[in-house]
Amino acid sequence: MSDLFAPIQLGPYTLPNRIIMAPLTRNRAGAGNVPGPLNATYYEQRASAGLLITEASQVSPQGLGYPATPGIYAPEQVAGWRLVTEAVHRQGGRIFLQLWHVGRISHPSLQPDGALPVAPSAIAPQGQAMTYQGMQPFVTPRALELDEMPAMVEQYRWGAANALAAGFDGVEVHGANGYLLDQFLRDGANHRTDSYGGPVENRARLLLEVTEAVVGVWGADRVGVRLSPSSTFNDMQDSNPQATFGYAVDQLNRFGLAYLHLLEPSESDLRHGGTAIPTAYFRPIFKGLLMVNWDYDLAKGNAVLAQGNADLVSYGKLFIANPDLPVRFQTQAPLNTPDETTFYGGGAAGYTDYPTLKERQLA
Repeated sequence: MSDLFAPIQLGPYTLPNRIIMAPLTRNRAGAGNVPGPLNATYYEQRASAGLLITEASQVSPQGLGYPATPGIYAPEQVAGWRLVTEAVHRQGGRIFLQLWHVGRISHPSLQPDGALPVAPSAIAPQGQAMTYQGMQPFVTPRALELDEMPAMVEQYRWGAANALAAGFDGVEVHGANGYLLDQFLRDGANHRTDSYGGPVENRARLLLEVTEAVVGVWGADRVGVRLSPSSTFNDMQDSNPQATFGYAVDQLNRFGLAYLHLLEPSESDLRHGGTAIPTAYFRPIFKGLLMVNWDYDLAKGNAVLAQGNADLVSYGKLFIANPDLPVRFQTQAPLNTPDETTFYGGGAAGYTDYPTLKERQLA
């Protein structure tokens, strides 16, 4: 029986624990979407995680969907991320970068030359985009042309190559949360009639092509993929999510990935018409390591591992407020409370100023 403190082999890496830092958008990149010293401090503080997964990082200027999120397509971004990887490695940590393209979850004010965001189909999501001018309604995106698809795959390959140059230990392909790859996968957002639309075999094509391209850069044992089968975030729906994601997960087996990262269903998803598909549904389908995420604490994390329904557990808000989360879990120490008003944007406050347990004891 495994618990959160048992070591585990993930690809070429022996993780000292199974407590993973989830990818967390914090909107604190500098000018040009470049990470800097403050970001390096933030990740270095949390290097005791078994693995750090960075905030989602756009693979091209077109992939941008929020202010001040870091990119991984320009030389200065690579240099900025190198500050982060070097800081984490100094502390003996391991860090993967999450590769991201938001697709339709953007706004012309965030796009090169004020262009429309791109998507599988010209379907506007419900809701509002976060822009430098404040919240604005989403626009109807431009449907990608068939001859643009190889270049889209190349954006991810380029981002993966830049992550390698920046000194990361691996990458995670962001196929979740209603962003581009998720938009192609689900029939609520994908109404195409060509080879990237219609049956699930076509709708999963871009996810699999991107994964293949990224694996070609890194090798499969240093690549993870994240999916959100039950999520309705960013106005996502699918007519048969069990079949859609069952197929996608089964097809991902062919790569021999480092892990599959699954977001579990939330109460919000169910209120908005989502279908609850627990990770246990995918356990017999996926042949590799499974990582789970959603509102886990120490007891719930140990329970899901003991039940055999997951191999790793990723934590979001708890890692924001507790840079030394593994130590706090192991000693069952009190946890800092996250300040949600500082989650998105700003400076050090609510980012790098949460005290460690040792600092609290010395205060």
